[in-house]
Amino acid sequence: MSKALPEGPLAFVHGDDDFAVAQRARQIYHGWCEAEGGEDNEIIEAHSVNAGEAAKALGRLHEAIDTLPFFGGGKVVWFKDCNFLGDDRTAKSKDVSSGLADLAAKLKAFDWAGVRLLISGAKADKRKTFYKTVSKLGHTEEFAALSVDDKEWQAKAEQLIGAKLKALKKKPDLRAVTELAQMVGPNTRALASECEKLSIYVGERTEITSEDVRAIVTQGKLAKAFALGDALGERNLPKVLRRLDEDLWAAKTDRKKSVIGLVAGLVNKVRSLLFARELLDARWVKPARNYAQFKSQLDNLPPDAFADDRRISPLGLHPYVLFSATNQARNYSRAELVRALDLLMQCNRRLVSSSLDESFVLQQALTQILIREAEAA
Repeated sequence: MSKALPEGPLAFVHGDDDFAVAQRARQIYHGWCEAEGGEDNEIIEAHSVNAGEAAKALGRLHEAIDTLPFFGGGKVVWFKDCNFLGDDRTAKSKDVSSGLADLAAKLKAFDWAGVRLLISGAKADKRKTFYKTVSKLGHTEEFAALSVDDKEWQAKAEQLIGAKLKALKKKPDLRAVTELAQMVGPNTRALASECEKLSIYVGERTEITSEDVRAIVTQGKLAKAFALGDALGERNLPKVLRRLDEDLWAAKTDRKKSVIGLVAGLVNKVRSLLFARELLDARWVKPARNYAQFKSQLDNLPPDAFADDRRISPLGLHPYVLFSATNQARNYSRAELVRALDLLMQCNRRLVSSSLDESFVLQQALTQILIREAEAA
């Protein structure tokens, strides 16, 4: 369902989620143009690479709002993709600062009869006079980008997926929504794009399943980063060895990645599985089909039942990490997970102190972790 259009003549849409900002600004612009019925509407590209370009864009904006419509009706001006309202070098330049101050003063005294102004762009600095003036005179909306640092990003992503697929007249099952969010990660543009791709893939069929998601959705950076750990959680040895080969190759070509870093990531994964296993064994939580169901269980846990030190408490983990681990922890017993931690510590020592082939050492450790005792015998 589309949001209502601002009633006043001035609207400011900004934020670090450029996709959501662009969508909302486009909706307002077209809605206003239709309502005004004029022919003299203008779009001014405000994105600037330096102070000189920013000053020219501000000059075009002054000219646009001062020019009355020739053919009757109202006039809508869209100052689009403005990127000098924050705290960067361009925004701090003398010409831009004075230009924005002049614009703010002009807007205060402006006669809005027959003119509507829409400004859209990157996140604005709310401490500055321009933002304070625009927010006081008109309607403002801010769109914050999804972030892995936000403990609620998974729920927000699932909400966005549900709304997008509903608009596309599709009915995803709960598992499909959760898996789509996990595979794509906190990226609004990519989530919307994958929803559209899914809609095309299923054709006239209304329902969307998790099988459809796995068949067509492209993994985002977050899913790729956690792929080895997730394969470990699934206790899928062939998949683990494939992911390990990919990550070892990436470690050779990317200075930010290392074999020791892979081991550290696996230790964190096993640690989260152990926390989840403890919660399941104590019947504090039950495996849930989607994040929202799991989060409600987590919110009801008594905080005084766990250690104050969040490093040794399940509540210290990101809720999404714990959600994923809870569904995977059923593949291991507590004793197996404790043994896995010990094997990874031994692996780390061997990588640091011996000249053995790194891939062999890791493969051996992971095989020992994943193989079941009955299979080993």
